[in-house]
Amino acid sequence: MISLKDKYQKEVGPAMMKKFGYKSIMAVPKIEKVVINTGLGKLVSDKTGEEQKKIFSAIIEDLSLICGQRPVLTKSKKSIASFKIRAGMTIGAKVTLRGRKMNDFLERIINVALPRSRDFQGIDLKSFDRQGNLTLAVREHIVFPEVSPEKVKLIFGLEITIVTTAENKEESIELLKLLGFPLKK
Repeated sequence: MISLKDKYQKEVGPAMMKKFGYKSIMAVPKIEKVVINTGLGKLVSDKTGEEQKKIFSAIIEDLSLICGQRPVLTKSKKSIASFKIRAGMTIGAKVTLRGRKMNDFLERIINVALPRSRDFQGIDLKSFDRQGNLTLAVREHIVFPEVSPEKVKLIFGLEITIVTTAENKEESIELLKLLGFPLKK
């Protein structure tokens, strides 16, 4: 099987140059980074400090297995009483992938994780924003092969944002379609 990087260089780049009329291979859009994010709000809102630490460590461990990189815990910027959040409280975890780790993660999500997720019929084109970035949600993190469902203490969802250098939505859709993302027609 051809790697994502080789496929981009040999097939996707020339095809994009032909379709959009780029003068240089450097003008062809590419995937810049992938940001994996999860929120911990409902999981830790009514727990004690010790229980919260156990949940944080379990989520960090699972995200590290999935991404191959340790996540950063994100903290709230301000207090919101209706959500029982105080300023400085840990409310999420995120990982930013670039380079080889990003390509490995994208190959796993295209070929393994998305087809394994329940009721998956393709990525909706409404998931793209105006700048050409794709944001998709994975309801259960156990669709990744690195995570053993028997050992998992709690199941959480992920938000995956694929940031491209595309100028607009059409270029980004074409780029990801050529790379093999399962997009809806």
